This record gives sequence, C-alpha cells and structure tokens, in this order.
Amino acid sequence: MKPLTIGVAGGSGSGKTTVVRALMEAVGPGNAAFLPHDAYYRDYSHLSLEDRTSVNWDHPDSLQTELMVGHLASLVHGQPVEIPVYDFRTYTRLEKTERLEPRPVIIVEGILILVERDLRDLLDIKVFVDTDSDLRFIRRLQRDVSERARSVNSVVEQYMRTVRPMHLDFVEPSKRYADLIIPQGGFNRVAIDMLVARVRSVFYPAGTDVK
Repeated sequence: MKPLTIGVAGGSGSGKTTVVRALMEAVGPGNAAFLPHDAYYRDYSHLSLEDRTSVNWDHPDSLQTELMVGHLASLVHGQPVEIPVYDFRTYTRLEKTERLEPRPVIIVEGILILVERDLRDLLDIKVFVDTDSDLRFIRRLQRDVSERARSVNSVVEQYMRTVRPMHLDFVEPSKRYADLIIPQGGFNRVAIDMLVARVRSVFYPAGTDVK
C-alpha cells in the first residue's frame, strides 16, 4: 500500500510540532516517518560565521528542497534515505546523516513546504497551522535563545530583517494550497482531533485494532 504523506506547514512558532506529535501518536509507534524541511538547509560552511548569520534563512532558496523531494519520492517507493543533519548553532550541515526508513505514514514539516509545487504534489494531505504573529514571535524567541544559543537582540534583528518579510511573501500566501487550516495552532484541540480522526480513518480501516 502506498504510504500516506502528510505535510504540516505554518509560520515559525505556529505550533507545527504539536500537530506533528498528535499525528505520530495517532498512527501508533513505528508507523510514521518524520521528514523535517529544516534538515535541508544548504551548507554555508565556506562562509565566515559572520556572513552565515546574514544569510536569509527564511527564503526558499536557502533550502535544498530538490533533495528533499527526491528523498520523499524514495520513501514513497519504499526505499530508505540518508537525510542531512543541520547544526543551527553554527549554521552548517554536518558530515553525518540520519537514516530514515519508509513507513506507512510519512509526515513532512516546515514553514515553506507548501511553497514548492514539486513538494506539494507528493503530499496527500496538506495542513497549515495558523497562529497570531505575536505568539509565533514569542515562541521563536524562547526557542532560539534556549536551544540555539542566540541572543535576544539577534533574534529580534533576524525577525525584523527576514522572518517577518518572508512570512508575508511566501509562508502566508502558501496557505491557499492547504486542505486544512488549523487556527490557534496547537491550542485548537478540536481541529487537531478532526485531523487525527481523518488520518486514522484512512490509515486504519473501520474495526482495526490500533496498537
């Protein structure tokens, strides 16, 4: 049976991780493969650290989406792939890779996954997590400071210089390609439960005992 592919898009800090977690729990352990777009940032190790910080990481060109499309196609056809591993503290792609095995459900996540048509065409269900900009900024600030060793000033500067403009230019317009829009992000349990129920109905026929 062809794997069910689900794309979860939305702005940075919108609550995509909460939706992905709910989906992975719904289909059962070992049945879902997770493919994050963030792993496919291009390698800028040839640049100085100062120059790397000035790269527009929120523009589609900063991601090697063509490689991700190839990997997703391989997973759909039952072939394992070696996905990149990215270090957000140094803005570089590491030499090691992570092996990802094909699974009955493949969940693709990222702010720009609905922007690229080749990627959209491989997704059976397209979801956009929609959250107010102030909440998204606060969550991004907390994440970048605690997990990526960024200063508050650098996060604010990046948000104003690239994150917000690219969200308006690319992320927000891509919402029109979504099959389902989840307002209020991870706080909207009704919408998430409806999505989970839909996925379970496709993945598990009526009467199937889910382990």
